[in-house]
Amino acid sequence: MTNRELFLRHVGQTSEAPLALNITRAEGSLMWDAEGKEYIDLIAGISVCNMGHRHPAVLNAIRKQIDQYLHIMVYGELVENPQVAYAKALTDRLPVSLNSVFYTASGSEATEGAMKLAKRYTGRTQIVSFRDSYHGSTQGALSIMGSEYWQQAFRPLLPDILQLRYNSFEDLALITDQTACVVAETVQAEAGVNPPANGWLTALRKRCSETGALLVLDEIQCGFGRCGTLWAFEQYDVVPDILLLGKALGAGMPLGAFVSDKKIMDTLTHNPVLGHINTFGGHPVSCAAGLAGFEALLRESVVPAVHEKASLFRSLLSHPLIREVHSAGLMMAVHFDSFDTNKKIIDKLIERGVFTDWFLFAPHALRIAPPLQIPDDMIRRSCETILSVLNEL
Repeated sequence: MTNRELFLRHVGQTSEAPLALNITRAEGSLMWDAEGKEYIDLIAGISVCNMGHRHPAVLNAIRKQIDQYLHIMVYGELVENPQVAYAKALTDRLPVSLNSVFYTASGSEATEGAMKLAKRYTGRTQIVSFRDSYHGSTQGALSIMGSEYWQQAFRPLLPDILQLRYNSFEDLALITDQTACVVAETVQAEAGVNPPANGWLTALRKRCSETGALLVLDEIQCGFGRCGTLWAFEQYDVVPDILLLGKALGAGMPLGAFVSDKKIMDTLTHNPVLGHINTFGGHPVSCAAGLAGFEALLRESVVPAVHEKASLFRSLLSHPLIREVHSAGLMMAVHFDSFDTNKKIIDKLIERGVFTDWFLFAPHALRIAPPLQIPDDMIRRSCETILSVLNEL
C-alpha cells in the first residue's frame, strides 16, 4: 500500500475528501511533497508557523532541551525551567494584570481551562459567546462555538450558554450579573476575518466590568504578531481578564495557554485542590521551542513589517471575481461568490504550488495566513498564481 492509502485507512479522518498531500519537507514559507513538488505555504498550519517552518533558533532550542529531559511529571508539581522562562517572557510583554500563565497542550484546552476558571472565580454559571465564533472542538469549547451546523450532531452540550451577535452594541445589555465570562475572538477568524467595529470592544470591556463578568479574549489565531501588533487587543485599547493563546505559541510544537492575574488563577489551587490539571500542558520541549520562536519574533523585528506585507497582498489581489478582501494584518480572507467557486480556485492553486484553504464559517472565502516573514517575491508569485487561476474561470 502507498502512504496515501495507509493514511486513508488508518488515520482518523475529518472529512470525506481530505487533500492527502504527502508533505515530506518544509522550510521557511515553502513545503515539498514526496515527488519533490514545491508549494508556497499561505496558511502556515493555520497561523501556527508565524516564524516559518523550522526556524533555526527553534530547532536549536529543541535539540538543547531534548539533551536535558522530555516529560518528567504531571503539570504543576516540578519547576521546569522552559516553562518558567517562557511564562516570564510572555508576561513581561503583556499588561501587568496578565501575569500568570497556565499551560495546556492546545488552544481548545486553553478555552476549557478559561471557562472553568471563570466559573470558579465568579461563582456564576452563564457563559456568553458570539455567533460565528470558533474556540475549539472539545465539548466545552464546542458549546460556545457560534454555529449550530457544527454543534447539532453532538448535543446535549453545556447548559447556560448565551450567544450574542458579534459587533452588536445592543446585545451587550444581555450580559448581566449572572454571567461568569464573555468569550470573544479579538478578531473573528473563521468568520472570514471579521474585526471588531469601532468602539465595540471598548463597550464590551465596559459592560463586563459593570457586571463583574470576566472578559476572555481569544488570540489563539490572531496573536503573536499576526494582526500587525504583538497582541491584537493592543489595537483596541482593551485588556482582557483572561487571554487565550495557542497555535503560534509553540512555534510549531503543540502548546496552548490561558493567562490571567494571579489572584484569579490561584482560585484553581483550592476548593478543590488541583482545580485544573493536565498531563502534557507546558511540555518542556514545546516551551523551549515556543520561547525560541517568540524571542526570534521580537529580535528579528518581524511584526512591524506585517502591515506592509498585508498591503502588498491587497494591492495585488484585484479581480472582478473577488468580492472583497478582509484583512487584519496577515490574517486575510479573499471573498468570492460561493463555496463552489472558492473550492475550484483552491484546488487549482494547490495544483500550481500555492497551498491555501477556506474558513469554517465563511467557506466562500480563501484563507491567506502565511508565515509572517514571507518574502515579498513569494507574495507576488502567490498573487500572480491566484489571478491566473481566476482568469481561467
